Amino acid sequence: MREKMSNPNESFDLSALPLEQSIETVQILRQLNKASRALAELKGEAKTIPNENILINTLGLQEAKDSSAIENIITTNDELFRAAVDESYVNAAAKEVQNYISALITGFRVVRDTGLLTNRTILSIQQELERNNAGFRKLPGTVLKNNMGEVVYNPPQDEKEILDLMSNLELYINDATVQDLDPLIKMAIIHYQFESIHPFYDGNGRTGRIINILYLVKEGLLDIPVLYLSHSIIQHKRDYYRLLQEVRSQNAWEQWIMYMLIGVEETAYQTIEIVKAIRELMALYKAKMRAETGFYSKELLENLFRHPYTKIAFVEEGLGVHRNTAAFYLNQLTEIGLVEKVKLGRSNYYINKDLFELLRKGYAQRE
Repeated sequence: MREKMSNPNESFDLSALPLEQSIETVQILRQLNKASRALAELKGEAKTIPNENILINTLGLQEAKDSSAIENIITTNDELFRAAVDESYVNAAAKEVQNYISALITGFRVVRDTGLLTNRTILSIQQELERNNAGFRKLPGTVLKNNMGEVVYNPPQDEKEILDLMSNLELYINDATVQDLDPLIKMAIIHYQFESIHPFYDGNGRTGRIINILYLVKEGLLDIPVLYLSHSIIQHKRDYYRLLQEVRSQNAWEQWIMYMLIGVEETAYQTIEIVKAIRELMALYKAKMRAETGFYSKELLENLFRHPYTKIAFVEEGLGVHRNTAAFYLNQLTEIGLVEKVKLGRSNYYINKDLFELLRKGYAQRE
């Protein structure tokens, strides 16, 4: 049994996994069924979008924005979209968010290719986020404080203990025989354990949230990373930190796991609605392009939906056409109202206004 935390100024005695106590209460199992159904429905819905990069890019960017916002890295959709097509518009916050989506995609490719989520991958994710190679903490002194500057949690400080706990966590993530639990329950346990180890000097929260989605992909519950819990955490941020702390201080596992499972269910259904809206919008654009232009192509349609902002160079590269042809396509789409032509600096950009608005509203309009 884990020892309860008595003094936050003392390093917490964090036990290795697996948990020694029974965790599958009636309440948890009931919520698990709901969350599993919602996630399975999302997995199926995501397959209706023919190009997986559309959802990875659009929803991934929203997750990067929300996950960064939890760490008080605030940017707007417009700043992010502009930064993605013109580096001269990249501010510090937008750069942090770009690093996040890059880390997410890097981790996803490794997990999909290997079927494993190892410490090597976790290290590479954090390195991509923070743009340094500091690795796991080697020096003591890291503490977690509240908004009042008070220490609320003192994670393991000894370098060997951190390495041992991360090795144990790696085994728990990748070896199903360590503890026979549903992957959604294990995701909640893994997230708690990683955040409690707090293995990095910085970037623990964002790395931990990327681990959540990559674990679901690793376990086959999703084919691509489209379920992002950061928006749910933002909506219930106080509960998130309180419940993490209550596991440490009161061994309150049921409440923590319920919180995560409810977040999965709610976020899955919200994401399903967004995916449906993207699919319906793509169908409308397809019909209008066919009816009012003579150059419809699947590749061009997908180019307009991989990102709300596009430019001539993107179409030129994506379709393998001459620059003049790409410009003609985009100008014609502007004339029939599918995109809006804007000038940023010396270049012209083309906004898919309907997609931009859909993503701007995001989950908020579905709560």
